[in-house]
Amino acid sequence: MQADDVPGEGSLKPRSLMHLFLVFSGLALRGFGGVLPWAQRVLVEERRWLSREQFIETLAFGQLLPGPNICNVAIMIGDRWFGWRGSVAALGGMLAAPMLLVLGAAVLYGQVADEPVVRRALAGMGAVAGGMILATAFKLVLAWRAHPAWLAWGVLAFIGVALLYLKVLLVLAVLVPPAIGAAWWHLRAATRPGDAP
Repeated sequence: MQADDVPGEGSLKPRSLMHLFLVFSGLALRGFGGVLPWAQRVLVEERRWLSREQFIETLAFGQLLPGPNICNVAIMIGDRWFGWRGSVAALGGMLAAPMLLVLGAAVLYGQVADEPVVRRALAGMGAVAGGMILATAFKLVLAWRAHPAWLAWGVLAFIGVALLYLKVLLVLAVLVPPAIGAAWWHLRAATRPGDAP
């Protein structure tokens, strides 16, 4: 039985820097329209390097930092096991193959951009990417079903951005401080002597 076949969510780790690089390269190559749905599936369900809760926490930090979310996630996951070398390997895996593909696709697209078949294919890929993002969001929400009060922060963010058309930065500025305060208060209350965690 190989290391990646051992049961236990979030209990495994990459075997080497090259293994980390290759897994993130594979993620990047699968991720037409977005890598995040594949990242959740591969890192949590297939490789079991993270539990669902750990993935959500890592993604939350990645979204607060500047830059692409998935690159931030790759850097943090690489650092988790191999320090700065792991960060470089994971980020390199995320960027190397896609960079070559995008350069090649840009040259090709310049020659066929006006073809109706190409336009329809791109519209279809956009719909598939949207469906994958919704499926990932659903799986991540299920991970927190035992804590419905925390989902309220996500619902408020969705209302602010998607329904009220507020700027993301404004929604973050309003919701993040009280959410952090509520999490701190909850953890403090849970770790008091005599309280169950």
